[in-house]
Amino acid sequence: MGNIASFALTTALARATGAAVMLRVDDMDRERTATRYVANIFETIEFLRIPVDMGPRNLVEFEANWSQMLRLPLYNDVLERLKASGRLFACKCSRSEIFWSGNDGGYPGKCRHRQLPLDTPGVAWRLDTEGCAPVNVLDVHGQPQLLSLPAAMRDFVVRKKDGFPAYQTTSVADDVHFGVDLVVRGADLLESTIAQLVLARAAGLEDFERTSFFHHDLVTDVGGRKLSKSEGAQSVRFRRMHGFESSDVVNSVAELLSVHELVTNWTELADAAARKRGWL
Repeated sequence: MGNIASFALTTALARATGAAVMLRVDDMDRERTATRYVANIFETIEFLRIPVDMGPRNLVEFEANWSQMLRLPLYNDVLERLKASGRLFACKCSRSEIFWSGNDGGYPGKCRHRQLPLDTPGVAWRLDTEGCAPVNVLDVHGQPQLLSLPAAMRDFVVRKKDGFPAYQTTSVADDVHFGVDLVVRGADLLESTIAQLVLARAAGLEDFERTSFFHHDLVTDVGGRKLSKSEGAQSVRFRRMHGFESSDVVNSVAELLSVHELVTNWTELADAAARKRGWL
């Protein structure tokens, strides 16, 4: 339900600004990606009649033309750009080592000066962010906010130990590739936005530095817990399987967004969410 609420805000902002909505499914994390999860995305979109202007319409189209695995050369090109910048270093630290070595939630810099070859088996590639200058994060009106990379994102990973590009790398590369110029995210991803702007600057991807961002407040339940990838009662799949109509789910999402008017479909929800925030 939290993801659907975020999608509603994305659609509302797109309608208010004349933007197109693109569906992009991140499936580069091979350990956590499963066909049934991806299939559920399309089932939910069809059930709620969510409008999508670009991207796959079903699982078959996704696997044939839109999977991130098909864009590996694109991500590797970005990694080569970062390598050429001279700011990459190899890291063999485990997650437990990082956890116990750090005192502020960030990477302690243990491998930064060890000069391990990047082709060492089983190492992650990190971007050296020591002395990194602040970046400008543009809002939906193009107004910049100068923000520094937080400690939690220090020397962030750009290629994982399994050899696959990391989330920050694929996200930037995809946005540049598809010409995305407005990104809507939850406030919990602001740190990733800053990291991605740092990455884009290091790789010379100026288009991404001109991207605008909207970070919406997180949608939570009555206990203050984030509503996102739940398989329980707060998931659309659960409600669909228990006989809820699409209009019931749409109205539940409206409540999560503090929209206090009756809506019967996705278009009405998007318009109501936009009016609530003064976008229409």
